[in-house]
Amino acid sequence: MPTNNERREFIKKTALGTVGLSFAMSARSYGSILGANDRVNFAVVGANSRGRAHISAISKVNNASLGYLCDVDSRVFDSAGAHIEKAMGKKAKTEKDFRKLLENKYVDAITIATPEHWHAPMGIMGANAGKHVYIEKPCSHNPNETGMLVASQKKNKIVMQMGNQQRSGLASKEAMSDIRNGIIGKAYACKAWYANARKSIGVGKPAPVPEWLDWELWQGPAPRKEYKDNVVHYNWHWFKHWGTGELHNNGTHEIDISRWALGVDYPTKVSSSGGRYAFQDDWEYYDTQMVNYEFEGGKMITWEGRSCNGFDVYNRGRGVTIHGTEGTILLDRNSYQLFDMSGKLVKEVKEGAESATTNTMGEGILDVYHFNNFADAIREGKTLNAPIADASISTQLCHFGNISQETGRTLNIDPAKGQILNDKDALKNWSREYQKGWAPVV
Repeated sequence: MPTNNERREFIKKTALGTVGLSFAMSARSYGSILGANDRVNFAVVGANSRGRAHISAISKVNNASLGYLCDVDSRVFDSAGAHIEKAMGKKAKTEKDFRKLLENKYVDAITIATPEHWHAPMGIMGANAGKHVYIEKPCSHNPNETGMLVASQKKNKIVMQMGNQQRSGLASKEAMSDIRNGIIGKAYACKAWYANARKSIGVGKPAPVPEWLDWELWQGPAPRKEYKDNVVHYNWHWFKHWGTGELHNNGTHEIDISRWALGVDYPTKVSSSGGRYAFQDDWEYYDTQMVNYEFEGGKMITWEGRSCNGFDVYNRGRGVTIHGTEGTILLDRNSYQLFDMSGKLVKEVKEGAESATTNTMGEGILDVYHFNNFADAIREGKTLNAPIADASISTQLCHFGNISQETGRTLNIDPAKGQILNDKDALKNWSREYQKGWAPVV
């Protein structure tokens, strides 16, 4: 992982714009920076769930086209293809094997909305091929992949943004500006949460692979397992072989906002408690989890996840409260509220339009903002709102939470390097085994 100084230097260079980028880019990657008026040609990989949100957002990006749709589920090509044709005014070509897109000179940027075990390997492959990469959160399946992904961006000097789309929210940006200007005094603690009412996934049974699914490509870098009837499409989130649990699936967003609000990177200590309490089934992660992060300078973040009990907090299924010495901010995807020390509402800012909060697609105006920011960075070298060098830190914090839960103890972290200290058992979770021939290479 990059040090804090390396990450800040990356952000500084990105902010210099087109001129600064021209000196930092290799000949190949500089050739992929388009002119301000040039069209960005997208390929979307993964057309279920979040992939549909990508398609909708790209249709609203200035001067962009969506030429390719890639998925291992042949059923989605008709429905998603029709959606693309209606939104973009033309059909997209379809492809089952992602690797063929890497050879296509027409494709400027890939967006990754696949199962999580594919995120970093696919992002690394895309970067190595000179493609710009928009990668859904979490950006990796394990901490080692996070470092490799950041290294691939740095090596290939492409534009890479993570899908923590609230970073592009206008109301959220105003809240952060107000915090920096001292509106709540010193911001020192954040409480983040996610609540939903997910049902049991049952006990899967071995079954023939459906004719519409390429199970080999779906597994990709993950060691091979037999197909069971309760994994594809969404339930893979709850299996450690392919997913990363609710902490990554949804906690990444609010933990990222909390980091932004407090101005912190890596913590000094991480502790987690929880378990699988609601049902007895194949779900391997935790439906109830509390994670605490302590930072230098007397700051902390707490995340509460309840996957199977949708009782709202402040009438919201997800959000964050930011507490300071002179007030509190309540912030979610759709609004920013400021309260004084007596709890009186003194300011409210609503987002330009709404975004979904707890469904599986999460579609909304924040996606449009975030994709436009990504395209502007490709065309003009504008500053990314969530460059991978910074966004990856939020992913690492979620990995730390799950590792603490797995080991049953508090982790001590080097805040400068983001490394777990003096814990060989915890470090066993730092990487994973890969299917032969599929290990990512920077």
